Amino acid sequence: MSHIPPNQNLFIVDLHYIASFDEIDPLIDAHVEFLEQHYASGNFITSGPKEPRTGGVIVATAATRAELESMLELDPFKMHNVANYTITEFRPSMKATFLEK
Repeated sequence: MSHIPPNQNLFIVDLHYIASFDEIDPLIDAHVEFLEQHYASGNFITSGPKEPRTGGVIVATAATRAELESMLELDPFKMHNVANYTITEFRPSMKATFLEK
């Protein structure tokens, strides 16, 4: 089975913090739970904080952009308005061999 489901696009989700760390840090555990849920479902491929820590990045797959946007609505960072999200959708035309397995 491919790590990237066939006929699905990939998305780069770029989070940019718009609040202080005093507001963001208490939400980290809930945000990690949100990420883990979507790793378990197969929708998230990788994620992590930016360096310097101005936000984060999620690489995701979904059937549609609307489906991904619905998922992101439940991210505690979005629910508490501490980050803005920019989504870039792309169709992978090449990928590493290990992603084919």
